[in-house]
Amino acid sequence: MEMVVWTANYLGEKGFNNPRLNAELLLAGSLGLKRLDLYLQFDRPLRAEELAEFKARLLRRAKHEPLQYIEGTAAFRELVLAVDRRVLIPRPETEVLVQEVLDWAAAHGARSALDVGTGSGAIALSLATEGAFERVVAVDLSPEALEVARANGEKAAPAMPVDFRLGSLYDAVGGERFGVIASNPPYVGTEERPSLDAEVREWEPGTALFAGQGGLDVIRPLVERAPLHLEPGGLLAMEIGAAQADAVCEIVRATGAFAEPRVRRDLSGRDRIVLAELAG
Repeated sequence: MEMVVWTANYLGEKGFNNPRLNAELLLAGSLGLKRLDLYLQFDRPLRAEELAEFKARLLRRAKHEPLQYIEGTAAFRELVLAVDRRVLIPRPETEVLVQEVLDWAAAHGARSALDVGTGSGAIALSLATEGAFERVVAVDLSPEALEVARANGEKAAPAMPVDFRLGSLYDAVGGERFGVIASNPPYVGTEERPSLDAEVREWEPGTALFAGQGGLDVIRPLVERAPLHLEPGGLLAMEIGAAQADAVCEIVRATGAFAEPRVRRDLSGRDRIVLAELAG
């Protein structure tokens, strides 16, 4: 465990939060172990190749590269997804979005879903594997992101393939309609860039994060065009920024096509999800 102590001190001096946790995760990943196993094998000597792997990971982490990119995987609900710099790292807030969609779909019998801006495929694949959907379509404007999503789909949902398509917003679905449209769109305002953690600002794809001044440049057309692609009574479910609920609800109301939108909070108690049912 001397390696953990030394690494924790090293990362602490560089200003990392939770340096001990970072050290343990880095070492466990290098050895192919779980964190608990480190303590069960506390006196295990490192082989030369294991030490070299650990040092390579530590150097990457010292540059504030996210642990998930270093490991190459991220946990999301029941899935373990491959991730790299081509896609955002899935977050717990988006797990809340997925649960809202699953609950609503189960109650209303929705059988088709569209995931707009799929990234790693987290939303689409969770809906396909946990829900009763007969059809799930996922779109993204990034060919690189779709490569990651398709690879994840081959592993996570081989029994029910998700239809991954290239295109911006609804461009790839023509006149198709769905029982649910779910999206974790870019919603960070460009003015917020300097305040973001370096791990996010410098490493995750900006096109999946930023959406103009105020962060609504993608949400606005996402909402305005949604009525053309929802079945009557269908659900639009979006993740939003913590301070955007009022503005997004006004965009929804302005369409005149939806019932009164509802706001749900994330696990930290912040406004995070907007839900709106198509009227009629």
